[in-house]
Amino acid sequence: MPTEAWFCVATLTVAMALLAAGVAATEIVMLGALLAQVLLGVVDLPQAAAGFAHPAVLMIAALFVVAAGLTETGATQMIAQSLLGRPTGVAAAQLRLMAPVAALSAFLNNTPIVAMYLPIVNDWARKIRVSPSKLYLPLSFAAILGGRITLIGSSSNLVVMGQYRQLWESSPDVPPLSSTAEFWGPAALGLPAAILGIAYILLFSRWLLPERKPAVPTTVDARRYTVQMEVRPDSPIVGKSIEQAGLRHLPGLYLAEIERDGQSLPAPSPGAVLEANDRLSFAGILESVVDLRKIRGLVPATNQVDKISGPESDRALVEAVVAHNSPLVGRTVRASRFRTTYNAAIIAVHRNGGQVKAKVGDIQLRPGDTLLLDTHRGFVDGYRNSDDFYLVSAVQGATHVRHEKAKRALAIFIATVLLLAFSSIPPAVIALTAALAMVVSGCVAAGVARASINLQVIVVIACALGLGAGMRESGAADTIARWLLTAANGMGFGATAMLAAIALLTALFAQVLTNNGAAALMFPIAMATAHDLGVSTAPFAFVLLMGCGLNFLTPIGYQTNLMVYGPGGYRFLDFTRIGLPLTLLLAAMGALLAPVFFPF
Repeated sequence: MPTEAWFCVATLTVAMALLAAGVAATEIVMLGALLAQVLLGVVDLPQAAAGFAHPAVLMIAALFVVAAGLTETGATQMIAQSLLGRPTGVAAAQLRLMAPVAALSAFLNNTPIVAMYLPIVNDWARKIRVSPSKLYLPLSFAAILGGRITLIGSSSNLVVMGQYRQLWESSPDVPPLSSTAEFWGPAALGLPAAILGIAYILLFSRWLLPERKPAVPTTVDARRYTVQMEVRPDSPIVGKSIEQAGLRHLPGLYLAEIERDGQSLPAPSPGAVLEANDRLSFAGILESVVDLRKIRGLVPATNQVDKISGPESDRALVEAVVAHNSPLVGRTVRASRFRTTYNAAIIAVHRNGGQVKAKVGDIQLRPGDTLLLDTHRGFVDGYRNSDDFYLVSAVQGATHVRHEKAKRALAIFIATVLLLAFSSIPPAVIALTAALAMVVSGCVAAGVARASINLQVIVVIACALGLGAGMRESGAADTIARWLLTAANGMGFGATAMLAAIALLTALFAQVLTNNGAAALMFPIAMATAHDLGVSTAPFAFVLLMGCGLNFLTPIGYQTNLMVYGPGGYRFLDFTRIGLPLTLLLAAMGALLAPVFFPF
């Protein structure tokens, strides 16, 4: 190999070792490896930077904004309720998630599917009390598996079949495929692979997939509040039972009392029917109080909230600790004229490790009380250094939900999906247009849209594309592939064993070259191998196609793996632990089934 190729292999080996050891942030390691290749002359600066302008990277960034629009309007909850339901265990939850995702990925680009599902799964996991770590990786794997079922399920399918079409058009020895066989041919291996892959995850993820993040907060000092919410007359939960309204299974929260027409209904049963203007008293942890505020038609039971000046899009939840010398000490909330003074409404108070059960207006404030405030975004900066409060901090994920824009956000989402499925417009253009539509239509504020873009994911994917270019341009990938196949051929591998070798080698290169890069690299090698063995090229083409989708070994092997890597709290080797057996299993299955559907 040329010197540049050795440098390329060395930098990638060091990067993989650092990622596996977890000694530095993923984006730092990847960026360092890319810069090392530039300094060593493996790639030039334009090639290294090309990943940051790659259409896939632009599309992912835009889809983060689209997902934020769905979250900010409460549309994610509507989708979760209709598609995912309320399963009773981890395996049931994984099945309810993976089956529709795999089906959608057979016909749609799997990157937008995962991007759309991420916020949905995050909320859903908390409500069904399942660790998101048990769901995010299966989400990515299901999308990858589904992409192998049809020609349009993945761009690498198009790369392989496009090259195969050129081959049969130029060579009379290669029989052509009909349009139907070309479109559905991948399903011969892809559909069994999807079924087997989902079954494998359902059976073995309990042992191979660790719980990196708890389903609900487990700290003993989690702050607990009592908060009163009122059912608006136009709320969709009017006439529904507590169970049907989704108010029974919020983690770390329980409905203690319903106040109706001046009468108290303590400890209501799950079948109790909600009426307009009911006042519901909840007690529980902060995270679930935030979830309460996302339910359409459920509002804080205080008129002070409506009197806060400023647009609703600028509203936020804030926690503030009353200082020892604060003018609030010793006064009731009502007497302190809190809303007039601070342009904020107290909706709950936490004291001495527990919640305060009196009505908010009657609570006499003490030093150290933690106030949960409905206020404007500028409150934190305005009072962070105030003598009135010891500590002021914004509550994460507690932005005002724009329920009135939910239908608009869903319309944009559905239009995006349809255009991705059926139009010839470049996917990145569709995604960028959808992101702009979310902002212009008011579904998501510009500041929230900017904050929603996960820069860690963007940087890692862009760097991975640059490193893949280094493997390709330096000649390292081509040389290594031919070495390995020559060694396998020298050991007397038959045609079936060589099919498995092609699948595994393609999967290996897909980890660093992207699946499209692996497809472009391995296609001529696979065809040459079939020619040397004197057998049909068809089984090798379809095994190669499936091998491009065996992106289960590392988090950097595929975009959707990177998208769930951080949110799931995974470690590098978590993917290898569950992905290596799956890769070997599917490669063996593909090698055995390919000659059945596409005889030698």
